[in-house]
Amino acid sequence: MSLRVGIDIGSTTVKVVVLSEQDKLLFRSYERHFSKTRERAMETLASIRDLLAGQEIKVTITGSAGLGVADAAGIDFVQEVYATAAAVNTYIPDTDAVIELGGEDAKIIFFGGALEERMNGSCAGGTGAFIDQMATLMNVSVSELDELSLKHEKIYPIASRCGVFAKSDIQPILNQGGRKEDVAASIFQAVVDQTVAGLTQGRELKGKIVFLGGPLHFLMGLRQRFVETLKLDGDHAVFPEDGDCFAAMGAALCATDYAPVPFDTVLKKLEDSANTATVVDTMPPLFTGREEYEAFLERHNSTGGPGLLPINGYNGDAYLGIDAGSTTTKIVLITSEGDLLYQYYHSNQGNPVAIVLEQLKDIYGLCSLPHDNHIVIKGAAVTGYGEDLIKNAFSCDLGLVETMAHYKAAAFFDPEVDFIIDIGGQDMKCFKIRNGAVDSIMLNEACSSGCGSFIETFAKALGYEIEDFAKLGLFTQKPVNLGSRCTVFMNSSVKQAQKDGASVEDISAGLSISIVKNAIYKVIRAASADDLGRHIVVQGGTFYNDAVLRAFEQEIGREVTRPDIAGSMGAFGAALAARDLHLEKSALLSREALEHFTHTAKPATCGLCTNHCSLTVNSFDGGRRFVSGNRCSRPLGEEPSRLPDLMRYKYAKLRSLHGKGSGDGSRGKIGIPFGLNMYENLPFWFELFTQLNFEVVLSHESSRKLYLKGQRTIPSDTVCYPAKLLHGHVEALVEVGVDAIFYPCMPYNFDEGAGDNNYNCPVVAYYPELLAANVPDLKQVRYLYPYFGLHRPRDMERKAGEWFFNEFHIPRQETAAAVKAAYIAYNAYKNDLRNTGRIYIDRARAEGRPILVVCGRPYHMDPEINHGINDLITSYGFVLVTEDAVAYLEDKAPRHVLNQWTYHARMYNAARYVCAQPDMEVIQLVSFGCGIDAITGDEMRSILETGGKLYTQLKIDDISNLGAVKIRIRSLMAAIEARKEK
Repeated sequence: MSLRVGIDIGSTTVKVVVLSEQDKLLFRSYERHFSKTRERAMETLASIRDLLAGQEIKVTITGSAGLGVADAAGIDFVQEVYATAAAVNTYIPDTDAVIELGGEDAKIIFFGGALEERMNGSCAGGTGAFIDQMATLMNVSVSELDELSLKHEKIYPIASRCGVFAKSDIQPILNQGGRKEDVAASIFQAVVDQTVAGLTQGRELKGKIVFLGGPLHFLMGLRQRFVETLKLDGDHAVFPEDGDCFAAMGAALCATDYAPVPFDTVLKKLEDSANTATVVDTMPPLFTGREEYEAFLERHNSTGGPGLLPINGYNGDAYLGIDAGSTTTKIVLITSEGDLLYQYYHSNQGNPVAIVLEQLKDIYGLCSLPHDNHIVIKGAAVTGYGEDLIKNAFSCDLGLVETMAHYKAAAFFDPEVDFIIDIGGQDMKCFKIRNGAVDSIMLNEACSSGCGSFIETFAKALGYEIEDFAKLGLFTQKPVNLGSRCTVFMNSSVKQAQKDGASVEDISAGLSISIVKNAIYKVIRAASADDLGRHIVVQGGTFYNDAVLRAFEQEIGREVTRPDIAGSMGAFGAALAARDLHLEKSALLSREALEHFTHTAKPATCGLCTNHCSLTVNSFDGGRRFVSGNRCSRPLGEEPSRLPDLMRYKYAKLRSLHGKGSGDGSRGKIGIPFGLNMYENLPFWFELFTQLNFEVVLSHESSRKLYLKGQRTIPSDTVCYPAKLLHGHVEALVEVGVDAIFYPCMPYNFDEGAGDNNYNCPVVAYYPELLAANVPDLKQVRYLYPYFGLHRPRDMERKAGEWFFNEFHIPRQETAAAVKAAYIAYNAYKNDLRNTGRIYIDRARAEGRPILVVCGRPYHMDPEINHGINDLITSYGFVLVTEDAVAYLEDKAPRHVLNQWTYHARMYNAARYVCAQPDMEVIQLVSFGCGIDAITGDEMRSILETGGKLYTQLKIDDISNLGAVKIRIRSLMAAIEARKEK
């Protein structure tokens, strides 16, 4: 029997093993291939020529990137799941399940009976590539990230289905003083959650579980999170010594069935295949030649702006602006006329306080140089993600929202500016200006695929500094067409382009164009250049990249203004705002105070309400404190704002609907899961069941803990978070011991006569059936999920009469009377909301407060789903009412969309009503990934912008980017104030 060679070519690494005739491992290699898959495999084989030269070997290739190599080289291929299964069955035969994480692949293989495999799609969230990106974000190596995680004290909730989602969660934690140790462990926990929730798909992980793949082989912290989460002991968690090469070992075992081939022949086949190339899809060049580029530079370098004065020759007042951004810190010091005295732009390295402290000391030193100059800092303002932390740490005079800072700066360069786009490290802000005030705001809530970190990730992966990488694509004549996709999707596109023969220059240009396409078509969603404006100012460090700037102008067919301080516009606008305060003296910490400045950050969990906010307690010298991560003011020792809030009112009213009501409970306990359509229909069902003498048991309030209770039974990773929560709700009801659980299927909602139809969302309509099929614990209880239609009262009486008679032997007449009472109770509930809304609106107008109408689905009132957004809204002085409190005041009107959803019809009518109210604005809440809500958003934008109102949409999910939420709400408030001034 010949020696057997297994080659596993994965998304990021090549593994090569040699097995003896007795299945003993003679050689193993694990190397990153940096997209040079064939070359890496050849080099490894060549390195063991002494072991294999002159011999006939049996060889098989496996792996996610191995099929193309195998086909090109004419070498046998085995699918990686079968290869892994072969190795597991040979070396660990009593395995019940395998969890394998690779560079861009994640899979779970269930053994026992038929082999069953679950694998991630084209997204690399929750894999080795995700961990690499997170380590880069934290400015540490992967091994350092691992070491940090082993010293954690707490776990933060972090999204993992996409690397850029996670960045949006991690960056605010770091910027507000969170410990790197805790963030590192939270990253690994996110990988575990993604694997369990995304891949088990309703099947429970139990028995002996084998962990394979490079990340699980090398990272002890990741291992720890899996073991603790799955509650495994030493007998049930197996980490093989060669777990990083198991698929290659399986490929070698599968090679037994193939004919032996001389070793030199195998090497020759790989060498020949490495020379082949495929034609790639390309686009027109950015510049046809250097002459065109020089003209481009001359035009942009002639942009007027602030002068640069030597600080050691200036005498007078100065104003400080700080932009504590998502990945960088920018600081400027300006004169009263706006000229620059000092400018700083650098990565914040996850610790903006230390960066600002060092810079302030330098600035104070420069302001007191032994010359004739005497500089007094009369004002200091801060903006950006770390605004609250920096403002509190150094006693800055003003904190202002990013949109207003950037508008002030843009207007300095072009007073007629009507559109601003700012692309930063991982956030993008676009806003239209009308009549000197912000009129429309667009931000990337969760995805940073069109931002600076997008291209920086690939630059580092390909071994370049971002500045050098950005220049490579300027003069290539064949930019590769990579489309407009998210970062982890794009990994595969870039690797494929390399395999097909694209050069690094082609890829650099293609990525610059991709950034622009993402910005224009995914965030701005522009149909033409006219949708943007005629006086466009571009800002942000990403626009220092001439390739990105050129691609932007080419895509919109219009010349734009790029200030020479494009990357520091937020700081510059903050400095202008500080100047406009006209202070006699700044509260900024003095030079002497900075010498004694100290800062510590400790994690904490607030237990003052069910939100259990993850707090970071920042302590400064002199006993000063700043608490971040809180959704209300309770952790600060204050009672939260109690301005009128109809979301809170509705939630409290619905939570009160449990117990026996007007009945005696003699027919038993009916459990009702408090989720999805029950946020709308509970008043009806509560009255119906209590009239029939049932006791209604409502499931617990939603929480992260409740979600985790049912996580293992969720069959789809892409369904919305409110639906995922239902799994925990029904399991909690089983645990409390109800006689039955009632959760009906409802294709139709109440008919309010406001739309073309009154459908329920398909997920909402039929989710009870999905629960029945996927939650094993429901077999322990009587689970009732009939079809009912509340939109036809007479049919409902008949249908309910039949059903309750068949299920509970209740006389039809008794049920008919209960149904009538239920409709009366539901209508009373709706009228109460409308009356309460009217009272709230009257109070707001009496007190001169702005009114914010929050449009969304009924379940958006749940604090676990909305992440305390309502508290955030009222903390900024808004009175909050919901769309159902005003929608009935507007008649049905024609739309540009098929208006067949009850909740969306309400939103359209509410938006039209708000357009006629000078003191009202609208925010639309959208569950991330909901296609129906995306269509609604376009119509809402059209209604509001036509009516002269800002369109503000907040995407919320299981992990919400509250940083973006805060920006939008504060921008809305600032825009309202600016309009008042106009």
